[in-house]
Amino acid sequence: MRNGAVLAILAAGCLANAVELDTVPVWRQLAFVVAAVAAYLHGRHLPVRRAWPVFLAAVVVCAGFTVADFWVGTGMLAAVALFTGLPWLAGRFRRQQAELVAAGRQRVAHLERERELVAEHAALRERARIASELHDALGHELALLSLRAGALELVPDLPERHQAAAAEVRAGAVAATDRLREAVGVLREHDAGAPPAADTVADLVDRAREAGMDVSADLPPWPLGGDVHRVVREALTNAARHAPGAPVSLRANVADDDTLEVTVSNPVNGASAGRGSGTGLATLRERLRSSGGTLTVESEGQRFTVTARWSVRRRDGGGR
Repeated sequence: MRNGAVLAILAAGCLANAVELDTVPVWRQLAFVVAAVAAYLHGRHLPVRRAWPVFLAAVVVCAGFTVADFWVGTGMLAAVALFTGLPWLAGRFRRQQAELVAAGRQRVAHLERERELVAEHAALRERARIASELHDALGHELALLSLRAGALELVPDLPERHQAAAAEVRAGAVAATDRLREAVGVLREHDAGAPPAADTVADLVDRAREAGMDVSADLPPWPLGGDVHRVVREALTNAARHAPGAPVSLRANVADDDTLEVTVSNPVNGASAGRGSGTGLATLRERLRSSGGTLTVESEGQRFTVTARWSVRRRDGGGR
């Protein structure tokens, strides 16, 4: 395309030479043609702020050749416009056309990349959500299964082979819980909203009691939101894993400053007080922080306490 435009300028110069410039010396004709080609190339490749000096220089050269013994007045101006102005404008047009095409291609590439990033982000969020629900729900159920198997193992009149089988079930449930935590811990996200399961906080307490846990609960009459559900489930799961058989105290109340406080506490022995990776509580703390809440974990002496707080007005999902 660029070579074709240059050839067109040369052809125009030859045509002008044949029609009007037959009395002009050849070297001056070549100077006009060179000036026209230079004007086009500079208009095509140089920015406007850099092309203007070149364009003016070409005008001066052409005018100098003309004033000496060639046209004057309108003839000189026409020659300058023909051999410098028009080629430069043609070059500018080609430059702007190329810039528009390049900008369009960049825009298409940017939109395509943006679409891929959005799709990738959505897929990662969905995978993380599924992994989080698997960790929370299955981890809780496996902890209760381990608790039931441990209680069955301690039944005095149970045959020895049944006690051994119960011990294997308990050990398998504990190992499965650990593997589950390792597999999905890094994929957990700060997703908030509705409770991840169909049951309520009261349902969690009832199921823990059915599994043999000693849970005392002081809950408000209104339904509690999804973040409260997650806090209670994680705390009960930790109590079942690290303090089996220990009494668990659960309390939820709203203070005068419209702050909902949920506290789950249980005694622990020295062997289990520092056990566990803490991945679930760490992820839960980040989740609550992103929604305007706080989570504190205290292990003082022989007692382990998890406390979560939300502003009821700011966070409907964690309050009433």
